[in-house]
Amino acid sequence: MAFEIFTDSSANIPEELLRERHISVLSYTMLEGGRETLCYDPAVPFREAAKAHYAKMRAGSELRTSLISKQRVIEALTPVLERGSDVFFVTIASGISGTFQQVALAAKELEGSFPDRKLVVCDSANASMGEGLLVLRVADLRDMGESIDACAEWFENNRYKLNSYLTVGDLKYLRRGGRISAAAAFAGALLNIKPIIKADGEKQAKLVVCGKERGRKKAVSALLAAFDQNCIAPEGQTVAITHADCEEEAFALRDALLERGVKEVIVEYYDICTGTHVGPDTIAMFFFGKDRRRAAEAVERSNEKRPLSLRLGTKNDH
Repeated sequence: MAFEIFTDSSANIPEELLRERHISVLSYTMLEGGRETLCYDPAVPFREAAKAHYAKMRAGSELRTSLISKQRVIEALTPVLERGSDVFFVTIASGISGTFQQVALAAKELEGSFPDRKLVVCDSANASMGEGLLVLRVADLRDMGESIDACAEWFENNRYKLNSYLTVGDLKYLRRGGRISAAAAFAGALLNIKPIIKADGEKQAKLVVCGKERGRKKAVSALLAAFDQNCIAPEGQTVAITHADCEEEAFALRDALLERGVKEVIVEYYDICTGTHVGPDTIAMFFFGKDRRRAAEAVERSNEKRPLSLRLGTKNDH
């Protein structure tokens, strides 16, 4: 291969695709009762691990995540560089996590030891399969013979065209992490309000509340409405759905997308790391469509009040 592709476990790419496309993953870690485990362990079937994880959350387990350190990145990439390969590394959005900064620092240090090698580090401006679909497109380009520089250019031009929308099952997980106030969570639960959340178009992209619906059914319908309004050329692309153990709803959403002419739909459990911050019954949808930066520019020009931002993890804990 012309270069090797790395990403973090937030990218949520199904295990079979990781193997087929030769994509390497650095996993976040999970802390539970003082015990540390990997959020993605290739020795454990992911779907089984994810189902068990969300069952623990429903049972009330207190779970924390931690970001990938600079040292772990250096340890993972050094053998690859030593055997003469270049590296293309895609991370979760820098507005959500400090992982991009850690990988960038590692790359800078490694460049001094491997001056003849190229290390490209890209901020996906997304999470979950929003990040993962971009990684898979880079793998397509690499396997078609494109250079690492051409892939970097494509990535920069297209990362904000990857649209991400989700809704959660229970607001208490957003409250527990400090993403919304206790009063807002109480009121939302009382009125059965479900937020609609999207990845925004800011330079350091984050997740923001862009709407709210009363009831789960209307919230899931709002995801489809966002797809209808923002997707471009559904017949030629792969759309992804991730879910935090609400598989039946995820497949119903898949069927609705296929009825709209989507070429292919990937359905996968929500990655364990970012899923910890949004909770069981979260359902998310990812597709290529309108450039999110244009919406951000329109808001800035009109001086509208910015929507509430949700940081899924801090610079220290994810």
